[in-house]
Amino acid sequence: MSALRRDPDMVRAYVRTRGHSSPSRDGLTLTTLVRAADRPLHGLDVEARRVLRICNGPIAIAEIASLLDLPPTVALIVVSGLLDTGHLDTPAPAEQPDISVIEEVLNGLRALV
Repeated sequence: MSALRRDPDMVRAYVRTRGHSSPSRDGLTLTTLVRAADRPLHGLDVEARRVLRICNGPIAIAEIASLLDLPPTVALIVVSGLLDTGHLDTPAPAEQPDISVIEEVLNGLRALV
């Protein structure tokens, strides 16, 4: 038989993203960390709820895509929408230490050799 076999569980990307074809935010990458905010889940679609269930702590968008078996673009679009509604946020980046502290550590390591 030459008929194509279709996976009945397969859902088209545009259905998963509610018709959106690109993220609503610039600068999001697969390495961007996100975490769930404390917001009610009313009115969220299935994909958004699936994403929020695994975002207990900071998690990269690539991990979300992998864990939920989503195409990376779909994960970016869904996460972008959740950031827009305040259901997800991005953790503040850690403060960088003063360059003099880094130089002291480097000098100390060199002295050990």
